[in-house]
Amino acid sequence: MNRRDFAVRGALAAGWAAAARPGLFAEEERTERHFRTDDGRLMGVYQAAVAAVRGNVLRLPPWPQPVLAEGSVYKGVWLESGPQEGEVYAAVGPEAARSAARNNHLIFFALQRPDGQLPYSVKSTGPGYGQIQMVVPIAATAWELAQRWGDEELLTKAYAACGRWDAWLMRYRNTRGTGLCEGFCTFDTGMDNSPRWRGVPNQCPDGDARRCPEGAGLPRLCPDLSATVYGGRVALAAMAQALGKPGEADRWTEAAERIRKLIMERLYDARDGAFYDLDAENRFVRVRSTATLRVLGEHVADAELFEAVWEKQVHNPKAFWAPYPFPSEALDDPSFVRPIPRNSWGGAAQALTALRAPRWMERYGKPAELARLMQRWVEAVSREGAFRQQMDPVSGAFTRDDPGGYSPAALAMCEFVWRLSGVRESGDLVEWNVRPPGPGRSEFAATVRGVGAELRYGGASAELRVAGRRVAQVGGVVRLRTTRDGEMREAVGIAEEPSRVVLRAGGKAERAFMIAANERVPLGAAKS
Repeated sequence: MNRRDFAVRGALAAGWAAAARPGLFAEEERTERHFRTDDGRLMGVYQAAVAAVRGNVLRLPPWPQPVLAEGSVYKGVWLESGPQEGEVYAAVGPEAARSAARNNHLIFFALQRPDGQLPYSVKSTGPGYGQIQMVVPIAATAWELAQRWGDEELLTKAYAACGRWDAWLMRYRNTRGTGLCEGFCTFDTGMDNSPRWRGVPNQCPDGDARRCPEGAGLPRLCPDLSATVYGGRVALAAMAQALGKPGEADRWTEAAERIRKLIMERLYDARDGAFYDLDAENRFVRVRSTATLRVLGEHVADAELFEAVWEKQVHNPKAFWAPYPFPSEALDDPSFVRPIPRNSWGGAAQALTALRAPRWMERYGKPAELARLMQRWVEAVSREGAFRQQMDPVSGAFTRDDPGGYSPAALAMCEFVWRLSGVRESGDLVEWNVRPPGPGRSEFAATVRGVGAELRYGGASAELRVAGRRVAQVGGVVRLRTTRDGEMREAVGIAEEPSRVVLRAGGKAERAFMIAANERVPLGAAKS
């Protein structure tokens, strides 16, 4: 995408916003999404989630514009989560959510220190710089938003700030000279109370992220922190290309590949199918934590290696494929913490981990298993009726030592309902996830690829409509991908068991076919 593409997309985005229709929000707000269902419980919890997120939009004294805060007991925005949460909010919220999504990036860029350090959080008391606490790269989410909206201002600011941040990390978090990113303290990864960091101080000395505590096998080479650097560099390469800087794009691509190879060579154990920290004595810290999932989150592993990790750890019911995925530590890891305390990355299934799952499970071709994860979270949140940080990955019972109102859990509820049963943008195509969200009638309506798209449920089938015109009638559980005009392109299996699909589309004769989990069927060659 070049500058001309950005100008065109920016104009289109402005037009889409102007055409947005009222939905579940206040009368003065407008949204590109609308959801209604006869399932009273689901509708009530969904509306409560919308209200909870909206209630967490606030202003922090260090920044004059509204941001989406973490909520619950966390009165601010965090680098590890705030930018991605803003991006999700922009997709599921009202038109005003776009401003909050931008600000969840710009607040970190505005408070960047002259040496390039980004704050790990911004609260009402000000920015904090005592750890790095990064997971999803802010460069990646900024680039995704800039592409979607044709936002050259965000693109330019993100490219400059994230380039300086990468340089800071390599100056102060590469003290062993390996080229990998080092962890100095527990809070660097945001994994509070995790056995992964047992015996390590929570914060850096004197609240200075440039200083490493003495002893405890520090500094460590961390696979998840290094993966975040990798993902940031991939995004920086794309941003440089969009800004007309092909030489810089090549340098970022080369830098990304260097750190990717180092992660694989030094921090992956093929025997276990897991990624581990490497301490100062070059010993693995053998705690199977969500660090492995975070490496997958930035697509560090190729398809072959991913399948090995998937089989040994991620989809293993004894390890991470719990009844309510994903535990923050493998179920069969000896250090799994029970009983589960509050704010624990020693075993609890965290809403943040669930919210991040679509970023990598779709990329690696696992939409059916992702659907299973999303269904379990929707079920658990609906039972709880509140939006809390974590739950028991076996029972699905939430830890209740917090007041609720946690943005990641509320966002997961909204996002998952749409990903399970709604209509969404998918690159240059429209994605229809056909799966009744509940008994009775339901309707999803959205502005997608510049046109009005509706997915209506009632009886034994679903109806797909584009610009008020019916384009298909579908029975079964399946994802359909179409052009913006409703022309069929592909079917994808999104149920764990094979599903029989009955499709009538484009005035053509009805056809029926079976589709397996994660299978992709070109609709011109559907199997009968």
